[in-house]
Amino acid sequence: MAIKNSNALFVATGLMLFALFFGAGNLVFPAHIGQLSGEHMWWTILGFVMTGAGLPLLGIAAMAYSGANDVEALAARVSPSFGLCFAIALYLAIGPLFATPRTATVSFEMGVVPFLSETISKEWALAIFSVVFFGVTYWLAMSPSKLLDRIGKLLTPALLISIAVLTVAAVVKPMGALQVAQGEYLSHPFIKGFLDGYQTMDALASLVFAIIVISSLQQAGVTQVKSLMKMTLGAGILASLCLAIVYAMVTYMGASSVQQIGLQENGAGVLAGVAAFYWGTAGNVLLLVIVLLACLSTAVGLIVACAEYFSRVFPRVSYRQFAILFTIISCVLANRGLSGIVSLSVPVLMLLYPLTVVIIFLAFLDKMFASQRIVYVLTMGVTLVMGILDGWKTAFGLPSTLEHFLNTYLPFYTVGMGWLIPALIAFGISFLISKMRQYD
Repeated sequence: MAIKNSNALFVATGLMLFALFFGAGNLVFPAHIGQLSGEHMWWTILGFVMTGAGLPLLGIAAMAYSGANDVEALAARVSPSFGLCFAIALYLAIGPLFATPRTATVSFEMGVVPFLSETISKEWALAIFSVVFFGVTYWLAMSPSKLLDRIGKLLTPALLISIAVLTVAAVVKPMGALQVAQGEYLSHPFIKGFLDGYQTMDALASLVFAIIVISSLQQAGVTQVKSLMKMTLGAGILASLCLAIVYAMVTYMGASSVQQIGLQENGAGVLAGVAAFYWGTAGNVLLLVIVLLACLSTAVGLIVACAEYFSRVFPRVSYRQFAILFTIISCVLANRGLSGIVSLSVPVLMLLYPLTVVIIFLAFLDKMFASQRIVYVLTMGVTLVMGILDGWKTAFGLPSTLEHFLNTYLPFYTVGMGWLIPALIAFGISFLISKMRQYD
């Protein structure tokens, strides 16, 4: 690879990818898990990291390994029309309809609201904040070739330093002893952590962010396919390692905080309490910096990814025009508030996430069944049906008879993974069919 400072490029790319993944939710979730898991936090975080950091790594690796140039090309192994529909739905879900607006609302709720007086209208404050937030997002997204420098070399180091200031104090001088675990964290800490990590749904973004990584490396001069795959996989490993370390530190911080601040309703309360305990009023400022950096880097990555994809699918509309459109949509939807966005997004994510996980694993197993379409069609088809059931259940509920049947006879249905066993059965049957065809 004829690239100067290849190690520096590798580190910058890995840090950029970490920042793209690491939104405020990735900070809030483990903080709350820490409080609930208490003395069982190490088993819990082990399970959480396996899916919360492991699945995104597999998504990055799948894109590098498969040779597909985007999500659509990978999903088109089912059929071209399915590939197009799946890619559009995925980009819209993690882009302007759900995930991108949420970056503004989360950063507002966690970083700005603590500073607002009671006389200030929260609705107007959110409107002004979202305009400024997405204005900066758009400005950064207008130079996608500079993402590596701006995020990997500037925003991410600042983010990691800020997180370190918050968490290292809690690790070096804990607020208190680890308490008794709560609920399922007491009886099944590893499994509960595993399911919690699965529900972060970062695997959705991994297929999209992998394309940003590959594009950034190509713009930096990495053109050989083998070198590109190696650097992409390496960046994924570094990003996942950073995620795992931060998850572990934040979880411990939450677990050791209960004696001082009590059990909080959510991770935002945990973070605010810990920041105030160690840093006083300055803790709110520190938390604001962390949340803004985390959410801004994620928002920029999502706008860039969506605008680049849609400008390829619809070439008559430029990248800039799509970036403007998606920024405006995200800004408008952000003003629905966090609860409104979450209530709309969950049913769609319950449909898309199983499909994403399955296509990732099929990409790795592709050579086992010689890329035969029957495996993709049958496995993804069954997963799609189960995903529709999960999404419909979340949005509208299912008939009581069907709900009782699924609860009773379908393993993992109650924890949102009812698709798993049907998908495995479909894969097994289609795999046998593919082998029989090979020998005919």
